[in-house]
Amino acid sequence: MLLRTLLLALAFSTAALAQDATVTIRNFDFSPMDVTVSAGSTVTWKNLDGEPHTVTSTDGIFRSGALDQDQSFSFKFDRPGVYKYLCTIHPRMTGSVTVK
Repeated sequence: MLLRTLLLALAFSTAALAQDATVTIRNFDFSPMDVTVSAGSTVTWKNLDGEPHTVTSTDGIFRSGALDQDQSFSFKFDRPGVYKYLCTIHPRMTGSVTVK
């Protein structure tokens, strides 16, 4: 019984650490450019520009299609690490997600 209680407490603590984040795409920039979240969190990118943009990880883990104005793309980060990404249409647009 004690072990089950401890496992439930640990599961609850881990879930409580997960925090979702939103990155806006505006004026050909990701804002914020760098975001830090806990494992299990979802990051959502929302395009507020009148031009299409993509969100593509440099290591191929995630890739959105072209996002038109007011469209969003979300990805759930389950593993710790640093995930760099860019817009493949406008490669000077870069950012990163750090997962702890």
